Amino acid sequence: MAERRDARRGRTAVVVSLASAAFALTGYLWWGNHELPPTPLAEFEAPFVFGRFNVPADNPLTVEAVQLGRRLFYDPRLSGTNALSCATCHVQALAFTDGKRTAIGASGRPLDFNSMSLTNLLWGPQRFFWNGRAASLEAQALQPIEHPDEMDQDLDALLAELETDAQYVVLFERAYGEISQTAVARALASFERTLVSANSKYDQYLRGETKLTAEEEHGRKLFMAHPDIKVSLRGGNCIDCHSQFLTSGFSTAYDGFSNNGLDAEEELGEGLQVTTGDPAHRGMFKVPTLRNVELTAPYMHDGRFATLEEVLAHYDHGIKPSRTLSPLIAEADNRVKGVDQDISLHLTVTEQRDIIAFLRTLTDRDFVANPAFANPFVVSTP
Repeated sequence: MAERRDARRGRTAVVVSLASAAFALTGYLWWGNHELPPTPLAEFEAPFVFGRFNVPADNPLTVEAVQLGRRLFYDPRLSGTNALSCATCHVQALAFTDGKRTAIGASGRPLDFNSMSLTNLLWGPQRFFWNGRAASLEAQALQPIEHPDEMDQDLDALLAELETDAQYVVLFERAYGEISQTAVARALASFERTLVSANSKYDQYLRGETKLTAEEEHGRKLFMAHPDIKVSLRGGNCIDCHSQFLTSGFSTAYDGFSNNGLDAEEELGEGLQVTTGDPAHRGMFKVPTLRNVELTAPYMHDGRFATLEEVLAHYDHGIKPSRTLSPLIAEADNRVKGVDQDISLHLTVTEQRDIIAFLRTLTDRDFVANPAFANPFVVSTP
């Protein structure tokens, strides 16, 4: 990777050169003797402040793979009824969520989980879904397609449908050399890796292009601070789980999963324990990014909170103790803890309001209107 200055936006970006190592190792295995290999997505950019990321060597980003993945993402043929696409539960205007408490799939029954935003998936914990059951973007791409309550599509039947479409035959040939389950997964993952949100007011602030209001700046400071009464530091305790600048969970091992006090011991959902089998992970769910959080209501893995105000009220005075509750949440308090005192941040009404004001600076209107992420089957009119 190399850095360069983007004069148009006045920011330093990481430019991914994808014509080198990954291609040298694996690329030509895909298209064999075909004359034209896929085109490296050489100008794909990511803000350097987001940190390092990895693109799998066996699925480098290419123009053809992203084009194919975008088409598949919006194609209802990925569902058994030909009525649902990935975009049914991941709507661009809602930062690729769906506005429902929990998703509703092919079965018509509400699913167990809220639809997660597909924002900045290159970074953060490298396990996907609320319970971490997929270890890669490629793995997560296929699971909803096959699930009987989600898209309920037989993968062999899907491939047969795609093989009857002359345009798909060409697109798959150019991107991966053939139509296969692996190619479907890789193409969807490639498109999802391009869904980078990096032009919110907060990003502009980080680049020195704008200033925050007094309320937003106060909220930012509270967001970034763990309360410490010894030095009179008030804080909202957000940064302990929502790491800057991505505001998502940490990427090491299972550090990106947490029990944030939604339920008492006897009511805890399995969460990450489903994936690891470890009782110490019961009640722990993936920490989502807060990018575009203003657009992604309702909140939490089960969509129980309708507004950001309800979310702040939970973290301030709604925490329920349990055996696996995050200790960073349990001990955070802006007052001296008394004996047998309920867990509470003791934020003022003004502090809660200002944290929400800061959270709204994470909204990226360019991201939710970017034509590169939009439905390719819809012809735009001038």
